[in-house]
Amino acid sequence: MTSRKNALATLLCAGLLSAGAAHAEVSGSITLTSDYLFRGITQTDGKPALQGGVEWAHDSGFYAGTWGSSISWLSDSDPDISSQLELDGYAGFRSEFGDSGLAWDVGAVHYWYPGSYPAGFNKADTTEAYAGLSWGILSAKYAYALTDLFGIPDSDGSTNLDLGMGWAFAPGWSLNGAAGKQWVKGTAGTGTYAFWSVGVGKTFDNGFDIAVAWNDNDLVGPDDTLTLAVTKSF
Repeated sequence: MTSRKNALATLLCAGLLSAGAAHAEVSGSITLTSDYLFRGITQTDGKPALQGGVEWAHDSGFYAGTWGSSISWLSDSDPDISSQLELDGYAGFRSEFGDSGLAWDVGAVHYWYPGSYPAGFNKADTTEAYAGLSWGILSAKYAYALTDLFGIPDSDGSTNLDLGMGWAFAPGWSLNGAAGKQWVKGTAGTGTYAFWSVGVGKTFDNGFDIAVAWNDNDLVGPDDTLTLAVTKSF
């Protein structure tokens, strides 16, 4: 997983940096989390995940990056599936409306799940377009599926809305909250659900972050989960 991710990041950064290295910045992070939750649903069956990403950002507002995580939900659903990796590639443009403090972001992301699959299996690879706004401690992001959503037949056009809050209540400390809703087409409403989380984060001067969060959704079953994540930024 790591070699694949690093190779892609190296190629991405090499090509883009040559176009304007003096006006660009590369950043990245590595995370170990007790459970990988995506839109309120575990991707690792409640087990830990190793994650990492690299992003290139230009002064013009253009950015591109890659992000990866260990997963198990596909192989858990079918023992003939070998995929244990999610690898995302994304690109977009972000800026601010004058000096208003209201920032905007538009782009697209592709979720890729490399591995072997049984014949006829509808792969989970998905492409979404997204648009977001942020102002102060508040943020909102809307995503639209350009393909079938994570292997669900006839689900292209599915949408997701995320609302977030991050309040720095003391130096190095933040109170974080999020709520969202996923609408899945082609499921007669059974795939539509809401999810939410609330947590506390601590940032250290050495580039490490620790975050604790309580997560839940309104799907049938006990899905409330307490997660702990440690991140190193560079």
